[in-house]
Amino acid sequence: MRPERLYLTDMVEAADAIERFLRGISSADFMQDELRQSAVLQKLIVIGEAAARLPKRYTDQYQDIPWPDIVAFRNLAVHEYFAVDWRIVWVTATQDVPLLRQQIVRLLEELRDGE
Repeated sequence: MRPERLYLTDMVEAADAIERFLRGISSADFMQDELRQSAVLQKLIVIGEAAARLPKRYTDQYQDIPWPDIVAFRNLAVHEYFAVDWRIVWVTATQDVPLLRQQIVRLLEELRDGE
């Protein structure tokens, strides 16, 4: 099994990509840009997949992060793709992901300090 830090790094890198994809883009522009929507959704799926692969003993230690919600979003995006609400994707990408990134960076710092 991969170490937790690698999954956490995947999450940070995906969050950074989302930030790059949306830099200078309005909500209205996003709603009209199928390519950008697909790119952002793919990175949200990466975040959810990485979260799903973290061991339960690890996620139980950090319950301030909504791990089940992150994984559920991934499952919806993958299994119910045609039900994706792009307004929710926008809010998730622009509000939730930056906060999650900060939390994950702190976890990575804790892991580095513990090595």
